[in-house]
Amino acid sequence: MGFTQIRPIPSVEEILSGEPLTEELANVKAERDRMIRAVLTHADHRFLLVAGPCSAHDEGAVCDYVTRLARVQDAVKDRVIIVSRIYTTKPRTSGTGYKGMVHQPNHRGGANMADGIRAIRRLHLRALRESHLTAAEEMLYPDNHAFLDDVLSYVAVGARSVENQQHRMTASGLSIPVGMKNPRSGDLTVAFNAIRAAQLQHEFSYHGWDVQTSGNPLAHLVMRGATDLNGKPLPNYYFEHLMNAAELYDQYTHINQAIIIDASHDNSGRRFKEQPRIVLDVLGSRKHSPLLRKLVRGAMIESFIAEGSQKPEENEYGKSITDPCLGWEETETLIKKIAENV
Repeated sequence: MGFTQIRPIPSVEEILSGEPLTEELANVKAERDRMIRAVLTHADHRFLLVAGPCSAHDEGAVCDYVTRLARVQDAVKDRVIIVSRIYTTKPRTSGTGYKGMVHQPNHRGGANMADGIRAIRRLHLRALRESHLTAAEEMLYPDNHAFLDDVLSYVAVGARSVENQQHRMTASGLSIPVGMKNPRSGDLTVAFNAIRAAQLQHEFSYHGWDVQTSGNPLAHLVMRGATDLNGKPLPNYYFEHLMNAAELYDQYTHINQAIIIDASHDNSGRRFKEQPRIVLDVLGSRKHSPLLRKLVRGAMIESFIAEGSQKPEENEYGKSITDPCLGWEETETLIKKIAENV
């Protein structure tokens, strides 16, 4: 076989006991989970915003960014609920490039997933402790969720993973919202099949056990745009796209119908400065349709302290080393505009 054993991966019990969640922070998470659940079940009128860098590579800068979010959250708390985006895995289309903190706890060093798992646990606990904002992660590796299950309030399943059986079944066992992104082809039926699968009970193998899940009624749709056969981006956040998604919801599921708009990726054509315009366009669609006002529950943006991106070997503080991000000043302005328009 072409596998070489390098080092054992720590057990979930070892990781959680080494970096435990305090009772105070567990209570913070419980209250945040309650609020976010209320938004996605239409019991709370507020708008959900998942905001943060494309990938988290620098613990200090990420925690600085999240504490800034917390200050803005306090100012808009009656209109917007902010979830910090702390993505520590990075899917790579071609298999090359930085794969996230879980692979490389030091982005200039080599791969070490055992240390990476410890590093992402420390990062999430520090960010929660300093900001009292619970975070979102992308579930690129379903087994890794167990290392963060007690600290996360939101999980996204990406465009490349949404058809994967293990992702769908793992999502069915989570007690927090799981956003299913449409695939890069743009076929919304794939995402709706994933939502339906995640809302069902399943029995499968997970962390060495034969487990049974209860089903996750908070699984929902994330619309992130698509690409055509030539790789050209195709947005899917316009009014007609949202109405089409509403019709498909009625065909596939009636449980907690909700849509989150990813303002980055193919919706922006990778042009990070387009994100504010896209979010405000979506808010305009909500104002023109009572149905969309009910159905569209939030948005995702990629932002960090410094705008744009840099190469991993560069050293500008608070700047993405993967996809380019909105800078802090524009992010703060956008959040305030969202609060004025929801």
